[in-house]
Amino acid sequence: MKPTKAMLALATVLLALLSSGSVYAWGNHRPHVRFGVVVGGPLWFGPAYYPRYYYPPYYYAPVPDAPPVYIEQGEAQPAAPPQQAYWYYCAESKGYYPYVKECPGGWQRVAPQPAPG
Repeated sequence: MKPTKAMLALATVLLALLSSGSVYAWGNHRPHVRFGVVVGGPLWFGPAYYPRYYYPPYYYAPVPDAPPVYIEQGEAQPAAPPQQAYWYYCAESKGYYPYVKECPGGWQRVAPQPAPG
């Protein structure tokens, strides 16, 4: 082996020993920093798996019922009799309102008559 190859091999071994943490065997207890070269990279096998998180069920707080409302209904009122519709007759023109618009002699109020039939 030539002296340059031997020196290169010795430097490589020495560098390997220094970077492997064996400096404590030599009595050097100072902290040190390591530098290195990484060939390649981390392997990636897809997305990370996280366990599915289940949310706890929602708690619905009880809502108190509204107090009952009582409405006082006074005395019953008698029902009003149904009002009877009237027809208005004009004697001079012999017709009923709204077919006859004006009646000079005045209108007569008459009870409704059933249709002849």
